[in-house]
Amino acid sequence: MLTVVVLSSFFHLCTRGETLFAMTSLASSCVPSTFSPELFGGSILSISASVVTNTSFEIPGEFRFTQPSVNLTADAVYCNVTVNYTHPGQNDSIIVETWLPIESPSWNGRLQTIGGGGWQAGRFWLTYVGMQGALADGYVTVTTDAGLGQAEEASPWALLSPGNVNFYAIQNLASVSLNDEAIIAKSLIESFYGRKPDYSYWNGCSQGGRQGMMMAQRYPDAYDGLAIGAPGIYWSKLVPSISWPQQVMNMLKSYPHGCEFDAFMVAAVEACDGLDGVEDGMVSDIVQCINTFDAFSLVGQPGFNCSEPGINVTQAAAVAFNATTHGMTTAGGKKVWHGLSPATDLTGNNFAYSLGQLGVLATNCTSGTCVGAPRIFGDQWMQFFVANDYDLNTGNLTHQEFDRFVHLGTQRWASITDTDDADLTAFRDAGGKMLSWHGLVSRRNKELLNGQMLTNTGR
Repeated sequence: MLTVVVLSSFFHLCTRGETLFAMTSLASSCVPSTFSPELFGGSILSISASVVTNTSFEIPGEFRFTQPSVNLTADAVYCNVTVNYTHPGQNDSIIVETWLPIESPSWNGRLQTIGGGGWQAGRFWLTYVGMQGALADGYVTVTTDAGLGQAEEASPWALLSPGNVNFYAIQNLASVSLNDEAIIAKSLIESFYGRKPDYSYWNGCSQGGRQGMMMAQRYPDAYDGLAIGAPGIYWSKLVPSISWPQQVMNMLKSYPHGCEFDAFMVAAVEACDGLDGVEDGMVSDIVQCINTFDAFSLVGQPGFNCSEPGINVTQAAAVAFNATTHGMTTAGGKKVWHGLSPATDLTGNNFAYSLGQLGVLATNCTSGTCVGAPRIFGDQWMQFFVANDYDLNTGNLTHQEFDRFVHLGTQRWASITDTDDADLTAFRDAGGKMLSWHGLVSRRNKELLNGQMLTNTGR
């Protein structure tokens, strides 16, 4: 028995020694000279590498999209490698940032790429939260800025000059840099660990979901698995539709209090909750709710949780609400994009739903006179990528002008930004797997594509 104990202790010490040696070896390899990524069509400008220690994070599950809350302990050690590269002739400068686990946890043999959001391809706070979670689970994790820097909106990079759009920048955001980062990350992994990843995954929501769909459609060999949340598939129509509710108020020249719109949401939940046969505080039969809920029946009634007494629901509020839920239409009455659920938080007043973001029907009444509070996303699409004009005032568009901008945006950009190619046979044949989902607020965006995908893939 003593011999067994001694041998057990010996093997334990040997194993621990091997682990310490491997950890020390990896840490000492976290230097720029270890890495030599090659990218067809790209030229590496610089590589930096540094060991990161004494870092800890608490990562909430709601910001991870697909995985539960997790903690990254203070003894975590990883190698942060930042690659700066360009596409010669395009005058771009793109950064790919990769975190490679060394200890606590050690590498699990897999890569998890985290997608972007809004106008950002990555390298912003939400991406970093996702990367922290991936690192805590043992993944190598990577993000790219697509050459756009860390600006939260598009004005710093959208136009090269008045009238001239930065085509390469939007192309990098839409697709090209996404495949680049996969190639670069896999090269860094092989240089650092001496082998390729066993599996590579994509994880993203909204813009990150659109990016994931792009990978399946244009770069089917890049990832083994894609976790795609709420993808903005029909990007060139979805983005201007964000401005539609504000356009309606502009045409009405009336900007109701937010609590008027909130009254519709509360009433819609009460009226439509049971349409699916289950009363659970949710509106699941959205189409039936849109067709049956009468917003005009609330005109003259008090708003919901108004900041001051005497605010009643107006006719203008009912018109704008109806236009938002029934969808974007042309001046001639043609419907060009679907509407939102009547149970949607359209103002952003409910923090549990909006997380502090403005709703599409948000107004600002702090001065005593209510004005529109448009979301910058839709307005910048019109300004920069359709009109190519920093000075375009979207608040003064006629219905016909708005229609024209929506149509032009689709004409010019659908082939660059949209991910509605329903033929995923190449991704299927490469062995790829995709998990995709939509919340009830925006699920029609996905329903438009599902039938086409089933037809094209035969599954």
